[in-house]
Amino acid sequence: MSDPVQREAAEIRTEWLGHALSTRPADRPAAEAALIELYGLIGLAPPRFHWASSPVTALATVPLGARRWETIELFAEWPLPHQLSTLKYTLCRRLDEQVRPTQRSMEQLIRREVNAPLVRSGNSTLHAILRAAHDRQTRIPTAWSGTQCVSWVAHYEALRRAAGVTFTSEQQRLLELWAVVARSCGWWWPREEVCVVSERPAELRTEVSGDNGEVRLHRADGPAVRYADGWDLYAWHGAQVPAWVVTDPCVGRIERERNVEVRRCAIEHIGWPAYIEQAGLSLVAVAPDPGNPGSELRLYDLRRSTRVLLAVNGSVERDGRRRRYGLTVPGFLDDPIAAAAWTYGLSAEQYSLLSRRT
Repeated sequence: MSDPVQREAAEIRTEWLGHALSTRPADRPAAEAALIELYGLIGLAPPRFHWASSPVTALATVPLGARRWETIELFAEWPLPHQLSTLKYTLCRRLDEQVRPTQRSMEQLIRREVNAPLVRSGNSTLHAILRAAHDRQTRIPTAWSGTQCVSWVAHYEALRRAAGVTFTSEQQRLLELWAVVARSCGWWWPREEVCVVSERPAELRTEVSGDNGEVRLHRADGPAVRYADGWDLYAWHGAQVPAWVVTDPCVGRIERERNVEVRRCAIEHIGWPAYIEQAGLSLVAVAPDPGNPGSELRLYDLRRSTRVLLAVNGSVERDGRRRRYGLTVPGFLDDPIAAAAWTYGLSAEQYSLLSRRT
């Protein structure tokens, strides 16, 4: 891929990530007009629109329709999401047919530079919000959540604008319908009589993770996501957590928490050295880390039959620092090197031969 094409692909990726993470109020007239056309494409009359201030409010206030079984608990059985996803996949197949053999290499690079990063970021942000709103009680068809993801629209926009793939006027019109919806509102749930649509969040905080450019939810001093009706979501480096992990992490709450991931996030917020001191953990042993020269491994008693290994990350974070982190290990391990090796499924001797871990 030439530098100009790569730059344009990056600009398109940034543009569509901005649409996905937008906190602007929904453009209701634009969204409704495009949704009415999509309904028409599957042979349905325009629905009435039920707008909600957040996804959780949308799900709690889905109006009853003529088909009483179309409740949110049975969302996976609703026919319209399947029909609209099929409409989208049919369009994608026709757009793919427009790619000439000489453009295949650019198509693959655009998939890597535009589509894949947006899929990862969507899974870590908007899809996390959707899963939280459904409260893990309702199955969300993968095809439907993928249909609403901006990644596929951005992919074809990049093929057209950066790779020079030519679509017919009708194909471009259909792609633009989906693009308008993606740019204009939050999540939506279609039924024949009514289309339930959510506003976007009023506030959304993220961070960039690692070298792959994934954007994920994170905020250290408040909710990572907040909607105008007050519904919010707390996240620590991409992991959804209870509010106390961010607002008031303390040893007592950590000790009472059963979820290992939540405990880890709360300890990271406090900081492992501070947590070890506040929890009064006793040091078992210290050893130089053969997998990370210049750093040391520290093994502490955590609770009955469990110990924690405090280590330093082998790779540098985006801010130039190496993160210190703790790993729980079985209580029978007395040697920090053996404990580190256990986390990799290795023997102490094998771990000692590592040039550098990550």
